[in-house]
Amino acid sequence: MMKSGFKWGIFRAYIPFLNMRIDWALLAQGLVVSLSTGLALVPLLTASFGLTFEEAVTLAMLHMILVTSHIMVFGEPYAAGWITAALPLVLVTVLGDLADPAERFKMMTALSLEFSFLCLLMAVTGLGQKLIDSIPTALKAGIIFGAALAAFKRIFYDDFSNFELMPVSFISAIFLSIIIFYLPHFQKWKKQSKIIGFVASFGLLPVLIVVGFTGYLFDEFDFNIVNGFLNPPFNSLWNKASPIVIGWPSFSYYINAVPIVMMTYLLLFGDLLTGKSIVEEHQNERPDDIIEFNMNRSHYALAIRNFLMAVTVPFFPTQGVLWAGAQIIVADRWKEGKEKLDHFIGGISAFYYYAIPIGFLWLPIVTFLKPFMPVSLMLTLLITGIACSRLAFKTATQTIDRLIMIVLACFIAMNEIAVGIVIALTLPLIFGRIKAIRTKK
Repeated sequence: MMKSGFKWGIFRAYIPFLNMRIDWALLAQGLVVSLSTGLALVPLLTASFGLTFEEAVTLAMLHMILVTSHIMVFGEPYAAGWITAALPLVLVTVLGDLADPAERFKMMTALSLEFSFLCLLMAVTGLGQKLIDSIPTALKAGIIFGAALAAFKRIFYDDFSNFELMPVSFISAIFLSIIIFYLPHFQKWKKQSKIIGFVASFGLLPVLIVVGFTGYLFDEFDFNIVNGFLNPPFNSLWNKASPIVIGWPSFSYYINAVPIVMMTYLLLFGDLLTGKSIVEEHQNERPDDIIEFNMNRSHYALAIRNFLMAVTVPFFPTQGVLWAGAQIIVADRWKEGKEKLDHFIGGISAFYYYAIPIGFLWLPIVTFLKPFMPVSLMLTLLITGIACSRLAFKTATQTIDRLIMIVLACFIAMNEIAVGIVIALTLPLIFGRIKAIRTKK
């Protein structure tokens, strides 16, 4: 079986079954986990963007096809996904400032097009690394912590009505996810017990299974499973979301998008480095399958994907570069040898069920997962908030940096991003001046 794929330009395409053998373990796991996660935005799309359930599922399917193209069309060795940490920042801006669904989609278009242009610019000039290095530590940490506060605000304030509707399901989901991902004793048990380690390797899936049982027992979940296949309403979705139909964003939208796009790029670059590190950590154990990384190629792929999304079904920032959990799951299997996983690219493709969107079209699966969607979105934001908080405090080690970080993060969470950045840039000058005066005295 040929693993090299087909080279086109700077990219390399891989055809399922021809360039990669079937990996049933990753396929089964990914079918459940990636599908439930990919559908997590459906409640938000129906409640705040004027889409029907069928239109929202179709939009999620199209996004998933674009995400998987990062692997199979462009040949990128990343388990691609959302730029999750940017999602709460985007929602603060889009939902906070705009009430009309069409205008919200226009803002998503502006964000996506601007981000696509920035990725293209960085690819052509190679300025990405220089830009990241030039950003002060306090500003980096503040942006990351701002994403955390925005995520917590979305869960525990903006969408708190979900807790009132499904208290047992939401609270049990929070407790179980914290135990599996963060409890120190559980992390030790994962290494000591193969069974616990196997269960934990499925990430959010065990949490969702338990929540499903508790939700059903306490009458918080209403399973209304429908047979048949979804007939994707492409035309009605196109008429509601595409800028070609609803109109292009005004210039002010692009101006308002600049701070979010720049902050998202900072988060993206962190994902690029993280995904590369996860693979390189185990590369010595797989000399038979050398994985090539190319930052410029990744930027070009991201630019193309975000542009295609912007002109069809815009919802920034779903076209990112890394789903860290999936990258780790595939890398852990890949490092065990060729007999476990023949090709790293093939493993990622299996986790995304080889870009075949059957899961989104098969109504029994989609309608079964429908009650889980609010919980999945909440858990996505919760884990993002916790991870961003830890990273922010790890990034800012000095007291003054942490002070600036907290101030900036509060302004970001309150949708006063520009004010927060100005203050974050001004405070170091003030404190530096005060320190200089004290030194003279």
